[in-house]
Amino acid sequence: MEKILRSTEKIIPKKIYRLGQPMYHFGLAFLSALYYRFPSRKIKIIAITGTKGKSSTGELVSAILEKAGYKTALSNTIRFKIGEKSRDNLYKMSMPGRGFMQKFIHEAVDAKCDYAIIEMTSQGSLLYRHRFIHMDTLIVTNISPEHIEAHGSYENYIASKFAIGKQLRRSRKNNKILIVNADDMEAKKFLTLRADKKIAYRLAETKPYSLLENGLEFSYDCVRIQSRLSGIFNIYNMLAAIKATESRGVELEKIVAALRNFTVIRGRMEYIKAGQDFNVIVDYAHTIDSLQKVYVALTTTHANKTISDGGTGKNKKTAPITPKLIGILGGTGGGRDKWKRKEMGAVADAYCDYVVLTNEDPYDEDPMQIINDVAAGFTKNKPAIILDRRLAIRDAIAHAKTGDTIIITGKGTDPFIMGPNGNNMPWSDARIVREELERQKLEKVPKK
Repeated sequence: MEKILRSTEKIIPKKIYRLGQPMYHFGLAFLSALYYRFPSRKIKIIAITGTKGKSSTGELVSAILEKAGYKTALSNTIRFKIGEKSRDNLYKMSMPGRGFMQKFIHEAVDAKCDYAIIEMTSQGSLLYRHRFIHMDTLIVTNISPEHIEAHGSYENYIASKFAIGKQLRRSRKNNKILIVNADDMEAKKFLTLRADKKIAYRLAETKPYSLLENGLEFSYDCVRIQSRLSGIFNIYNMLAAIKATESRGVELEKIVAALRNFTVIRGRMEYIKAGQDFNVIVDYAHTIDSLQKVYVALTTTHANKTISDGGTGKNKKTAPITPKLIGILGGTGGGRDKWKRKEMGAVADAYCDYVVLTNEDPYDEDPMQIINDVAAGFTKNKPAIILDRRLAIRDAIAHAKTGDTIIITGKGTDPFIMGPNGNNMPWSDARIVREELERQKLEKVPKK
């Protein structure tokens, strides 16, 4: 449907097209919804927006709802799931085209799903991909500078996110619920959005919390909750998922059970285990803030067996060990967000003992220029520069000793390395890590 409609773009002069672009995108969104008979009116929609944590929160919401007996559909950066059927998101975008989104919801309705959980992005908002999706719940995880070059300014970026909130107001659903991270610097703005019910969540609600070497614990409504996920950012993600599902009538007992049984989110602090005596983690962190939070989580949980927020005094730090933190960093995709490259290098320099700078998604930009921009942020250590991402992973594994941690950031579950002229190379950080760990294992086997 969308391909047919987009063909008109090729025959309209560019100047006229730019002037009529908003009307064009709106029309495309409307016609797509009309073609699929406005499917979002026939299913409960939980939308999630924010700079970070969208996919993780969506996965958690889906897991909780399924534990409660509901059938779910899920659309996010990682995958598209309808009921028990799931396929990887190979689009290199979190929120594909308007026709795709309406078709996805239509298929969820046909499959008799009770809920569709949809990740909504600022760039999707610019293209009106959120329009005519009638939400029941909107979660705003957090807002920090991102995609500045695509939007023109941070203010424009916020406005694009805020437009998603306005769509909640337009929704024809009853009992519309808005859930906002009250610890976020933009919380007050988003809490002005209209909704039948507004819920603000704060980290303080989870005290006392403990970040452990193999997971975390926190309190909620006088109940102790355990999870195998790690990092304070995942406490925020779980808190958002708790509020969303609790507000829709899910009992806390089932929420606690779902979180306890939840093991891993692919490409999000995903531990790759192949019998090695050091940790290898793949994570999607691609902003300054998310990169720092990942490093903080690892330096606290791996350098100290247990760390507490100090709420009770029961969890005390054990004697620290001194493992190395080894980072593999790409910076940013080519032609975008150049402003943050040096700062990301500075963050890696501050937390990592050894860093390998490598290729990520150069598109049409010189990959060495991207790497050099990131390297400019290093003042304490000199990073290794290995353009080939596989060889960069191999080098990091060769440097790792017992107890060390390798953290590979930037791609998560991204299925391609994007090169010039639209070329791409199939890729999986997790797969390459497993192959390289196996290679190292074979090299260590003594020859007969």
